[in-house]
Amino acid sequence: MPADDTPELTPEQLAEIEREFDPETAFRSTGKTVGYIIAAILVSMSVYHFYASGFGLVRELVHRGIHLSFVLGLVFLLFGARKANYSLSPKAWYRVEGVPMIDIIFSLVAVSAAMYLPLLPAEALAKRVGNPSPTDIFMGSALLLLTLEAARRSVGPTLPIIGLVFIGFAYFGPLMPGALKHGGASWFGIINHLYMTNQGIYGIAIGVMAQYVFLFILFGVLATRIGLGQLFIDMAMVIAGRYSGGPAKVAIFSSAFMGTISGSSIANTVTTGALTIPAMKRVGYPAHFAGAVEATASTGGQITPPIMGAAAFIMVEYLEIPLRDILAAALFPALLHYFGIFIMVHLEAKKLGLRGLRAEELPKLGVVLKDHWLSLIPLIILVYMILSGKTPDYAAVYGIIACVVVGFLNPTHRLSLKDLWSSLSTGAKSTLAVGAAAATVGVVVGVVTLTGVGFRLGYVVVQTATDIGTLLSSLPLLGYFTVTQWALFTSLILIAMSCIIMGAGIPTTATYIILVAVAAPALAVLQIEPLVAHFFVFYYGVLADITPPVALAAYAAAGIAGSNPFKTGNTAFRLGIAKALVPFVFVYSPALLLVTDGFTWWLFTVTLVGAMLGIGSLGVAFSGYLLAPLKKWERWWVALVSFLFIAPGLVTMIVGLVLMLPIVVLQIKRSKKQG
Repeated sequence: MPADDTPELTPEQLAEIEREFDPETAFRSTGKTVGYIIAAILVSMSVYHFYASGFGLVRELVHRGIHLSFVLGLVFLLFGARKANYSLSPKAWYRVEGVPMIDIIFSLVAVSAAMYLPLLPAEALAKRVGNPSPTDIFMGSALLLLTLEAARRSVGPTLPIIGLVFIGFAYFGPLMPGALKHGGASWFGIINHLYMTNQGIYGIAIGVMAQYVFLFILFGVLATRIGLGQLFIDMAMVIAGRYSGGPAKVAIFSSAFMGTISGSSIANTVTTGALTIPAMKRVGYPAHFAGAVEATASTGGQITPPIMGAAAFIMVEYLEIPLRDILAAALFPALLHYFGIFIMVHLEAKKLGLRGLRAEELPKLGVVLKDHWLSLIPLIILVYMILSGKTPDYAAVYGIIACVVVGFLNPTHRLSLKDLWSSLSTGAKSTLAVGAAAATVGVVVGVVTLTGVGFRLGYVVVQTATDIGTLLSSLPLLGYFTVTQWALFTSLILIAMSCIIMGAGIPTTATYIILVAVAAPALAVLQIEPLVAHFFVFYYGVLADITPPVALAAYAAAGIAGSNPFKTGNTAFRLGIAKALVPFVFVYSPALLLVTDGFTWWLFTVTLVGAMLGIGSLGVAFSGYLLAPLKKWERWWVALVSFLFIAPGLVTMIVGLVLMLPIVVLQIKRSKKQG
């Protein structure tokens, strides 16, 4: 087998790939003095959030305003108006060390507009809600427009365009067709609702970012800096590296471990992919398959406890249940996602006859634990506090303190004051794009609450699904299922497609919040439990990161692998098919989420075993290999039977096993002939 001669990428090349596919990291270069000033503001942002959440007592609106002013002010200093602006441009009279004067003005105006309302006395603000002054309207308009522009610069054009569409929907309500028609709102009314109340820009989304998400992102940066990320990668190599196709299995385990401290698909892809993708290519995996494995495994970070990006904390606020319940509900669906990738990777390795890593290529377990065991302490403290019922921000604050203490004591990954400064700066910088996205999502959610469009769209979805269900139930064979059953299934398909389309190029958290506002009402009409509905929407929003044509995580992996991006994206979607099926499993059998109504261990066990058999069967069908290569008709047979396993229930599982038996017998005979 020829060796892969592709050179490993340098850190600079990896950073360039991340900038290209992840607009959240496309920071502009600046001169030294301006760079120090921006770094000082970033560190101040981290210190403020740490103090306010851990020891301070800041009024809610003031806290959200300070967070938003930091976010918008820094976005205009760090993100250029065009993508190419992350390079340091030639000197010009209208630039200050690479930062255009207009961006400095935008930054100052954004900070002023964000802090204008929170600094008003509470009594004066209460009197002006519903009757804003001309100054209020001016400040609100400025903040709205600058928020949309900040989101465009930091997360791309899709989200602000959606925001503009919703604002247009609110303004031109009388011109809307059918069920979407409403009385409309003036610009005065729109600004009053989006700016003067806590239903818009200062709503739940920006509140969760300020209260929880910032601290958890900072924790992830510090935990990685003190060696926890390296421990995860080394442990993954020790656990899985020696087996057939070892580097791909290392990618799965390392991404699963990294997912516990990072909620970013693209960051996970670049971090672990720099090591795993070249190793996969060296043992014989095709480049597009190597990139797809890493991308698919890395998207699992957003559904893996305890970090889960920002979505877990949004769910806490929306559903008003403890974070530990959210994390418990996420655990087994996340494990099923990784199980599905593992099955396909293993079968692909067997089919191609790929080796594992040699002993000299693997780290030694004793050395790994000796060098890195201290870095586990902050994560253990964080998880313990969450499970013991402490609030997420309280747990994160003490997790951060533990990171700093361990960093100063750990001889292997010693944390100096310079490193701490850099980590505080990097942590704050990592929150800017998601903060701008949250503020823009507040605009969308504000329009939904202003116009009631969520319930209108929910009605349209359910009515359309019911019409399709009526048609399907009247057809031969399909009439076995009732109109209600077809309506539920069709609604889930329509909502899943909407989530994937909406998630194309939009941060997962933003997709989740928007779709909860417009899709969750439809699921509520269908009597789906709120926790299940939220998880359904969230999972399909995550799936967009590996769904062409805008599969950003897959395209970043393709940049590292040197493969065709679209082919890598298609393969990643195939590998991530478990993530597309698991939401249907827990809708029909909520016991998989552990904390839902009517949970029993029997229902959970039947559902979990059936899901594992179904996902494994689909892996066999897609890879075309079990013990030996499958014929075309056998692959179709296995694929169809897999749905019997996935459909929750003991009877369907037994029927599936009976129907699968002939294929297993044929495979045993064929493998003996080949052996």
